[in-house]
Amino acid sequence: MKSIAERKRNLISRITWLVVSLFVVQASRAQESPKEEDYFKIMRIPAPEDVMLEVGGLVVLPNGSLGISTRRGDIFIAENPTSARPFFKKFATGLHEVLGLAYKDGALYCAQRGELTKLVDQDGDGKADLYQTIYSWPISGYYHEYSFGPKIAPDGSFFVSGNVAFGDEEWWRGESRVPWRGWIMRITEDGKMEPWATGVRSPCGLGMIDGELFYTDNQGDWIGSGGVWQVKKGDFMGHPAGLRWSGLPNSPVKLTTAELYAKVDPRQKRNAQGRYIKPENVVNEKFTTLMEAKKDFPELRLPAVWLPYAILGISTSEPIKIPEGAFGPFGGQMLVGDQGQSKIMRVFMEKVNGEYQGAAWDFRAGFQSGVLRMAWGDDNSLFVGETNRGWGSAGNSSLGLQRLVWNNRTPFEARAIRAMPDGFEIEFTMPVDKKSAEDIASYAVESFIYKYHPVYGSPPVNVQQCAVKGIKLSGDGLKARIIVDNLRKNYIHTIRLDGIRDRDNSYSLVHPTAYYTLNNIPEGAKLAMSEVSTVNSGKAAKPAGENVITTGKAAAGKTTPAAGAKKTAATPGTKAAATSTKVPTAAEIQPLLVRNTCAACHNATKRQVGPAFADVAKRHYSVDQIIKLIRNPQPQNWPEFATEMPPMPQVPQADAVKIATWIRSLDK
Repeated sequence: MKSIAERKRNLISRITWLVVSLFVVQASRAQESPKEEDYFKIMRIPAPEDVMLEVGGLVVLPNGSLGISTRRGDIFIAENPTSARPFFKKFATGLHEVLGLAYKDGALYCAQRGELTKLVDQDGDGKADLYQTIYSWPISGYYHEYSFGPKIAPDGSFFVSGNVAFGDEEWWRGESRVPWRGWIMRITEDGKMEPWATGVRSPCGLGMIDGELFYTDNQGDWIGSGGVWQVKKGDFMGHPAGLRWSGLPNSPVKLTTAELYAKVDPRQKRNAQGRYIKPENVVNEKFTTLMEAKKDFPELRLPAVWLPYAILGISTSEPIKIPEGAFGPFGGQMLVGDQGQSKIMRVFMEKVNGEYQGAAWDFRAGFQSGVLRMAWGDDNSLFVGETNRGWGSAGNSSLGLQRLVWNNRTPFEARAIRAMPDGFEIEFTMPVDKKSAEDIASYAVESFIYKYHPVYGSPPVNVQQCAVKGIKLSGDGLKARIIVDNLRKNYIHTIRLDGIRDRDNSYSLVHPTAYYTLNNIPEGAKLAMSEVSTVNSGKAAKPAGENVITTGKAAAGKTTPAAGAKKTAATPGTKAAATSTKVPTAAEIQPLLVRNTCAACHNATKRQVGPAFADVAKRHYSVDQIIKLIRNPQPQNWPEFATEMPPMPQVPQADAVKIATWIRSLDK
C-alpha cells in the first residue's frame, strides 16, 4: 500500500501534468491562424416569407434604404435594411427579369431583357406610377439573352450589356441573333443609343470604378477564364459573336468575323453525316493566346486582371469598389462576386505603362447562394444579393439577401502586390516576421496563360516556374520586394506566400496565394544581389523527381524532367499502380481538390455545379477510369448537369491517382 504522502505527491504530479497540458493546448490554440470568417461576418437580412428575393440588382438610396430588383420582375424598397426588422415594400412589378438597378435624380433605372426603363413615384405613395422606356433593343427570345446594368457614367449616361444566345445545331457556340447582342451600349437619358464595345459573351458584371467602365465575363467558348476588363469605346473583348454587326454605320468596331477567323480557326467542322462537331481541347496542339491575337488585332482588349477559373470563381459577377474607411486596409480596391462558388474575391489594380493590371485573391466564401450583386450600406457593411438560377451554386439556397460586416480587426493579408522591373513588391497589412520573410523558401512563383480558341474554356498552358532569387524587406516589415526570374509579359503569375508569418503572433496569411496579371513589366532600377537576402531554408536535398518543369508552347499538361532529374512519375494517360495506393484521408485530399480546382464544382456528398464525389463513386469506376475522365470528361455520362466539365490534362499524375483513389473509397 502506498503511503498518504506518496498518494499526495502522485496527485500533485497529476494535477501539475493536467495544468501543463491545458496550458500547451491553449497555447497551441492561441497560435492557430485566424480565417476569413474571423474578420468578416455574413449576416442574414430578414425578409417577409412571401417576398422571393432572387436578387438581380441592388442600389442604396440617399436615405439609406435599399432598392432590390428580382429576376421575377419585382422591385422592392427595404427601409432600415441594417436593422433587425427591415420594412419591405413593393415599389414596382410586372417587369421582365431585372438584372440591374441604379438611382439617379429621384428615379430608379433598371435593365429589363429588352429595354432600359425609368421608374418614378410621382404621387409619393412609395410605389412607381411612371414606367418609362428610355431605350429598347431587340431580343430573339432565346433564354440566354440576359441584359445587365445600368451603370451610370460621370456624364450621366447609362451603360448596359447584353448576353449572346446559343446556336441550335451548334448549341455550344455563342451567337448574336439580333443587333447588339454581345455588345456594351451607352444610352443617354433622352433615348440615344451608342454601341460602345463588343466581344462580350456573358457580361454579368458592369462596374463604374473611379469614373472608368469595367466589366467581368464568364468562362466559355472563346473565353479561357473569367476576369476583369477595362472597357473603352471601340474595344473588342474577344468573343466573335457581336462582330456580326461591326459593319453597321454606327459601330465603333471595324473588325469583321471573316478577318478574325482568317487568323484564329473557329473549328466549325462537320462529320461524315454533315453534322457539326463540337470542338474540344486538344492537349498537344499549336494554339493561339489572346496576346498573340492582339498583334493582328490591336482593338482586342486584354483582361486587366484574370480570375483563374475554378480557383477564383467559375461564374464571375459584379465588380465594386471598396470605399475608403470600409473593410479596413482594403479601401480603394475592388471586390468581385461569383455566382457558382457563392463567394467574393478581392482585386488590387495598378497602372503600368498606362494599362491596368494587378493581383487577385479569395476574400470571403460561404454565402447561402450565388453572389450576383453588391452595394455598400451607409454603415460601410456590404449588401450581397444572391441567386443560383441558370447555374448551380456552392450555397444550398436558390436565392438570398445577406450582409457582410467587418469586425474592425485587421487580418494578416498581402494588401497589395506591385510589379517591379525584376519581380514584385508585396505589401502586407501588418509587419512580417523577419526570419520567414527573408527566406526564399517562404515564396513560390509560377506563370501560365490560357488558350484563345472556340472551345469552352481552356486549361492553363505554357506553365513555367519562376525562381525567386532574393528578398529585400523594408525596415518596418510591411513590404517585401522579391527578385523573380523568368517574368513573362501578359502572363498570370501565381505568387504563393505559404511560409510568411506575421511578426507578433506568427500567424500565416489568411489567403497566402495571389494571382498577378502582368500586362506590362515596368522600367526602373533593379535590385543588386548585394542588397538582398538569399537565405533558403528549403535548399536541402529535394525528393527525386521534384525538379520537374513545363516546357514548350504546345506542352499544355505535359511535364518534362529537368536536366539530370530522375523520372519517377507516370506521364498522363499511363496506368498507375493504384491498387497499392493508400487511401488519403479527407484532410489529406482537400488541399489537392482545392489546388487542382476540383472543389470549385464538386462536393464530397452534395450536388453542386457537378455531381457529388459520392455519386461518382456509385458508378464503380476504376482508378484508371476516373483518371481518364479527369483528363477527358464525358458529359454525356451526366446529362442532368447543364454545365460540362472541361478537360483537366494539367492535373499531375500523382494528384490524379490520390484523388481517384479517394473517390473510389466513398462507394460505401
